[in-house]
Amino acid sequence: MLKIGWFSTGRDEAAGRLLQTVQDSIHSGGIKGKISFVFSNREPGEAEESDLFFKLVHSYDIPLVYFSHRKFKTLLLERSGTGETEAKQSRENWRLKYDREIHRRIEEFTPGICVLAGYMLIVGEELCRKYNMINLHPAPPDGPTGSWQEVIRKLLQDKAEKAGAMMHLVTPELDRGPVISYCTFSIRGEPFAQYWQKNDKNTLFCLIRRHELAREFPLIISTLQALSQGELNLRGDEVIDARGNSIGGYDLSSEIDKMVKSNIASLAMTNGVSLRSTEC
Repeated sequence: MLKIGWFSTGRDEAAGRLLQTVQDSIHSGGIKGKISFVFSNREPGEAEESDLFFKLVHSYDIPLVYFSHRKFKTLLLERSGTGETEAKQSRENWRLKYDREIHRRIEEFTPGICVLAGYMLIVGEELCRKYNMINLHPAPPDGPTGSWQEVIRKLLQDKAEKAGAMMHLVTPELDRGPVISYCTFSIRGEPFAQYWQKNDKNTLFCLIRRHELAREFPLIISTLQALSQGELNLRGDEVIDARGNSIGGYDLSSEIDKMVKSNIASLAMTNGVSLRSTEC
């Protein structure tokens, strides 16, 4: 059984929906495992959104581990003294000390894998070397790095043929860890073609985001299912298939397309409608 550590800031409704979706898959037997703990870099009372997320975690009887990075950073800087050198060292080292405290608090759970699910801090090198940590990035393998907004802008700038998403191992190199699984989709056929012809980048931006977003939850679920059922394994920084061969990522494009078919059909109804970027 796969023991999953769940990292989330719990900053919005999507964080709760994803946790619910994974729990449903665990309950139905799709994911053969359990969430051993949820870690958040916020604490109760810090934000209304995260408090709602914590309530959901408690409803599943999942141990909640929280540690406010804001309070820790403030306290560390206050203790650094008035010297300029000491203050500078505290600013540079607070993340390392913070990650070490996270490790101290979660090591008893011995997770087989840790999922970053809306976790809004960059994980330092020491912590990501201690655990197999995986993260979703809204671009295909070897695609653009950065936020989803930056990714889509780069795809448009490069007049790319495909968009997608991938699950990858977390490494010190941001968004460039070994690819575990991925899915891609064409952004050249319908419903995208007419907007390329019009050079309507605003509508293209929104359409790409909506089609990519529809695939995020299915990709996370399918990846956890494959890991829990032995279709995929992790050996150091290598991704291994069921036969023990090292692979450059598990292509789930066809499977994900089938899973999101109804959602994509509803997205097609936006054809001919001018979308505002605020709707993305």
